[in-house]
Amino acid sequence: MSVTHPSGYRAAGTAIGLKSTGAKDLALVVNDGPRYDSASVFTSNRCKANPILWSEQVAKDGVVRAVVLNSGGANCYTGPEGFLTTHRVAEQVAERVGIGAVDVIVCSTGLIGLTNDRQQLLDGVDAVHALLSADGGRDAAEAIMTTDSVPKLAVHDGAGWSIGGMAKGAGMLAPALATMLVVITTDAVVPAEELDTALRAATRVSFDRLDSDGCMSTNDTVTVLANGASGVTPEAGEFTAALTEVCVSLARQLLADAEGADHEISITTRGAATEDDAVEVGRSVARSNLFKAAVFGKDPNWGRVLASIGTTGAAFDPADLDVAINDVWVCRNSTPAEDPALVDLEPRAVTVTIDLKSGDAEATVWTNDLTHAYVHENSAYSS
Repeated sequence: MSVTHPSGYRAAGTAIGLKSTGAKDLALVVNDGPRYDSASVFTSNRCKANPILWSEQVAKDGVVRAVVLNSGGANCYTGPEGFLTTHRVAEQVAERVGIGAVDVIVCSTGLIGLTNDRQQLLDGVDAVHALLSADGGRDAAEAIMTTDSVPKLAVHDGAGWSIGGMAKGAGMLAPALATMLVVITTDAVVPAEELDTALRAATRVSFDRLDSDGCMSTNDTVTVLANGASGVTPEAGEFTAALTEVCVSLARQLLADAEGADHEISITTRGAATEDDAVEVGRSVARSNLFKAAVFGKDPNWGRVLASIGTTGAAFDPADLDVAINDVWVCRNSTPAEDPALVDLEPRAVTVTIDLKSGDAEATVWTNDLTHAYVHENSAYSS
């Protein structure tokens, strides 16, 4: 049930005609309280969509009572009229739910530069509001899909409390945060300030480590709602660990659905002087089209890994690097080691392990291979 798994939430998703396919394209998630604590993180892209500009202001006071999301159009670079549409949608939700518009997060996803029909959205809010239920989580998750092939859902059950989440995203996945919309709910008692700390810790090692294609979206939003309906206040570390588990699950589901991908690649850099160094190295390899194309061709070309490491500012000795692909150490001390023919790249899962031998820090970055299907899907996306 994703976002309606915890107590005190209703959700719905329906088709209002934004998508030419007739698929669901408008979702609504409502927090029925008794608390309305919230935390959100948004894209760091300086070119922000209208819903981001609106929602950044909404999120500042740590109170959010509803989230409305549409697919079929990003409402980005649509001018003042586009921002007015976002504002009016928030007002329409607020009127129907009986709250203030300043407590409504608005999210949109789809093509940049596409003007969404305002009246269609306003009428759609009425329609989706009428469908709200405690079992509507999956419908909401389906309504935010664009090029996704499946909805992304995750839950965690604690001792008397729970977390539920939904996400969309299948391409343009790069920090921060990946082209995605994520709504996470919990019935635990977690004040907004603590929720913000937990969310930033969770996204740092989940969504911010997802780097499918190096392309950063204009609409990324991750919002967590906490209503305290369970009456249980989990220990901060326990809650952060649970929230991280949900975020990692959703991030891995986004990666698994990456547009046209044949392989999911986990790049773990260990022996780094700092965690930042480990992330920088992993991300450099993840963004190497040469390496990603080699994985697609089932070629364990470790030279392309070393070439990517060399473009970073991380601490390492270029003459003393180790690399393993699917646990076969094809490179030791920056020289050929085990036979690359031992690497089996037929399975979808691929692991790359890099040892910088410069410290004790490590980090994992996730990416996928570069395929003909990815190029085709993104060359034809707008048509």
